[in-house]
Amino acid sequence: MAHDIIIRNGTLIDGTGAERTRGDVAISDGLITHVGEVEGPADRVIDAGDLIVSPGFIDPHTHYDAQICWDGQVTPSAWHGVTSVVMGNCGVGIAPCLPGAREIAMRDLVNVEAIPYDVLERGITWDWESFPDYLDAAEKRGSALNLGFLAPLTPFRHFVMGEESMERPATPEETARIKALLHEAMAAGAFGFSSTILNQHLGFGGRPLACRMADDAELTAYANMLRECGKGAIEIALTRQVAVLEEEQCQTLDLLLEQSGRPVTFIALFDRDDISEAVRNTLALAAPQIAKGARPQTSPLPLTREIDMRSPFSFAGFPAWKRVFADTSKDAQRAVYADTAFRDAFREDLKNPLSFGDWNRIVLHEVRNPDLKKYEGMSVTKIAEAEGKDGVDAFLDVTLGDDLGCEFTMSSYNTRVDRVKEILSNRDVLIGLGDAGAHVDMLCDAGYPTYTLGTWVREREIMTLEEGVRRLTSDPADFFGIEGRGRLAPGMAADVTLFDAETIGSGNRGVRRHDLPGGGKRMVMPSTGVEMTLVNGEVTWADGAVQEARAGKVLRS
Repeated sequence: MAHDIIIRNGTLIDGTGAERTRGDVAISDGLITHVGEVEGPADRVIDAGDLIVSPGFIDPHTHYDAQICWDGQVTPSAWHGVTSVVMGNCGVGIAPCLPGAREIAMRDLVNVEAIPYDVLERGITWDWESFPDYLDAAEKRGSALNLGFLAPLTPFRHFVMGEESMERPATPEETARIKALLHEAMAAGAFGFSSTILNQHLGFGGRPLACRMADDAELTAYANMLRECGKGAIEIALTRQVAVLEEEQCQTLDLLLEQSGRPVTFIALFDRDDISEAVRNTLALAAPQIAKGARPQTSPLPLTREIDMRSPFSFAGFPAWKRVFADTSKDAQRAVYADTAFRDAFREDLKNPLSFGDWNRIVLHEVRNPDLKKYEGMSVTKIAEAEGKDGVDAFLDVTLGDDLGCEFTMSSYNTRVDRVKEILSNRDVLIGLGDAGAHVDMLCDAGYPTYTLGTWVREREIMTLEEGVRRLTSDPADFFGIEGRGRLAPGMAADVTLFDAETIGSGNRGVRRHDLPGGGKRMVMPSTGVEMTLVNGEVTWADGAVQEARAGKVLRS
């Protein structure tokens, strides 16, 4: 029997958690046809040598909704052994969308996911209005990776309610229309829907993101829709203070689980050294919901972000900072930063024990004003000591002194190995939360799969390589119902990653590129040890570069 491709002499890890074996993988017509000892000729033979051959990694939490309009390679995920991505998370997205609401949709992405407005304005193609049309447009455009979509609740509420979607719950009639649109999205292939209640998720005009206005009656209707469809999952940004779950949020989980009969994943489960028992408390409090199918989601990476004072997402959760997002023109932001009343209100916000709490966490990374260069690399605490000021004044005075052009870095979560080990070792926790495509000017966590295998599996040995691969492949595939992917087995899609277990990895800090539409800046994360990936049987990554193949498919639930 002739094959299109045979991958020979590999160490096979099939994605199920089973022990590795030596053998070959045969591929024809985009599918795996045989695993083990393969006979017969092939159009192409790939010698895996000492490499691991595994299913392609599946990233369950991305925000590539806009980026796929201008980046068919889906970078940097394509560099890290990822073959499928799920977008439309956290209730924010760009479909469905009427022409008159495009600015609102883009401003939502600016405020919630920190994607520059100029980039979105130049890059989004807007060749759709409905959600099914959006999926069809993505399919026509072509992609190096497989694209899965959740239906984000915010644009659906916008589509039916207009700007009132940011102000109030939907009426029963409006709820019925929104539910029908969500049902249409599921029929077109969405893998569920997403929402958020996070107080830092401010959308157009600094107002709450529209899906935050949905009440229990709405959520019940939309969850019932999934029960009626008999498929799909729910993703919700749930913890108002990161890593802290409360009874009210558990009640929301119960509502979604019971009314939908479907799995739910909630974010964000991070470790914070100033609230050290929060993770354990969250897992204990949510134990009944976890038993019913709720899965907390975490990132394996220490979270260090850059803070751009023109798009200061890191502070969106502080009530005082709503003024900064209400009018994002430079003059307006400059006036707010200089205002004594704003500074005093910020000081009051910082008295909350769940705030970031320590100006040592924030470091001046880069400044343009020559007079301030002496402070680069110093924490705000050290700058405040040098200036004889408190942290608030030092932070905002440097910002104004550099005409809002300076950049800070903030070290916030997952900094302690023992605590993160405890989180990642819990099989109820879904590994993801890379936010690929979002927060592009402050961080890049898209490399979490290679970081997981390099840092947590090889270096820290908290789980076997087989288990690490399972957590990145069949686990997210099974959760979202992505059939035919996530395993090396005959009949499965030929999404395959070949990597060197001794060198696979990535850093925890990105590098800068100016490759967004219009030359916009983003942070990207290179990989090491990923030798080749195949998507639907075509080589997508080899020799350290994304190849020309556009074999990715729009995945349909």
